Amino acid sequence: MTGSLPHAAAVLADILARENEALTALDLVAAAALLAAKTRATEALASTHARHAAAGRTAPLAFAPALRDLAAENRRLLERALAVQGQVLDIIAQAVPRASAYAPRYGNAGALVGATQALPVAIAASA
Repeated sequence: MTGSLPHAAAVLADILARENEALTALDLVAAAALLAAKTRATEALASTHARHAAAGRTAPLAFAPALRDLAAENRRLLERALAVQGQVLDIIAQAVPRASAYAPRYGNAGALVGATQALPVAIAASA
């Protein structure tokens, strides 16, 4: 991915736009699939910019505001996706103890203990 700054910026902008679409739809699998491409495009843009700067070719970066806006939206959508994923994990974590209370398991005698049998309980009281 070498070439001009506008080309490198356009490649990154395209990937960010596609990832933002996936994140808006909460398609986390599709969004995650773009991570490697987004990383390569970001590195290519930084590398191209560094080469241009080293050669003394500095020019106004007309694409910078659009990339900044796409990146800000990407960050917001990633934070939203993480929050949703956290809520899903919380729901699962709360459901596991309830489900395990009814799931068959082995008791201390080695026999299968189901929902119809109570598990042995030990209570210690000190006076």
